[in-house]
Amino acid sequence: MAENKQECCGTPYKTTCGGQALIEGILMQGPDKRCIVVRKPDGALEVKTEDTPERPAFWKIPFFRGVYTFVMSLYNGMKALMYSAEVSGMEDEEDAEPGKFEQWLSRHVSSDGMMRIMLTVSVLLGVGLALVLFIFLPSFIVGVVNAVVPGGIGLWAMGILEGVLKAAIFVGYLFLCSRMKEIHRVFCYHGAEHKTIFCYENGLPLTVENVRRQPRHHPRCGTSFLFVVIIISIVLSVALFTPLEISNVWLRMALHLLLLPVVMGVTYEFNRFVGRHENILCRVLRAPGLWMQNFTTFEPDDSMIEVGIRALEEVLPEEKGKDRW
Repeated sequence: MAENKQECCGTPYKTTCGGQALIEGILMQGPDKRCIVVRKPDGALEVKTEDTPERPAFWKIPFFRGVYTFVMSLYNGMKALMYSAEVSGMEDEEDAEPGKFEQWLSRHVSSDGMMRIMLTVSVLLGVGLALVLFIFLPSFIVGVVNAVVPGGIGLWAMGILEGVLKAAIFVGYLFLCSRMKEIHRVFCYHGAEHKTIFCYENGLPLTVENVRRQPRHHPRCGTSFLFVVIIISIVLSVALFTPLEISNVWLRMALHLLLLPVVMGVTYEFNRFVGRHENILCRVLRAPGLWMQNFTTFEPDDSMIEVGIRALEEVLPEEKGKDRW
């Protein structure tokens, strides 16, 4: 299969194929297929490939497609992460006996139902943690500072301070995650995913040697997307909250939540534009997101690169150029 797919690499171009690092594996998605490749405890590769569902009619409408893409990426990413934990043997390492509630669920809920429940809970917990860290906590701290300082710190200062706190929390969160051994390996697979994409985009055959030579920082990475989300949320909050003179902490939190779909939609279109063009302005706009990848990508070993290659080979379209960005 690899020999056939390498024929698609003859002309360098930016591809819409992209992926996500998993536990001992990589999720890769192309225009027609989605593939999960996980390294099992015995060293073999578990490959799961499926067709991607047809995009809804509003996919071509700017803004709406960004919100849809973010929601679906979150859902599919969490689903793939749980699958990789099972295949890689991580779940087998937990020796604790299941609790009474888990035992009751196993007796009354099917395995597919159990998976859906776990996936739903995981998504809700992940989203809840993100809201607490990047919306509620910064607004709460700014509200306390504004109440403590005599006369308040002013609306402009509140918006700027919120932004600084969001950026600091985001960087600190990524830094701490990167110091954890298990997460560090996931970030190594993240590097393998980027290097594999770069190798393909440069028109080179997908071999371990070619992939190894590629950079691990990619301009169309999800880390860059999340960083731009924070920046755009800062700009929107300052631009809207200041003229409207909104200083109430709880009202600011509520409006941040309401603005979240807008931020996602605008960020997607921003990244889509910047990723398509190569000029000084776009390179400058991409720079902060690329810098953030110092915390979320690390150099992979050859076994990780093999996973990236296999995952990309599985999703490359038969029609040459169908995955062009």
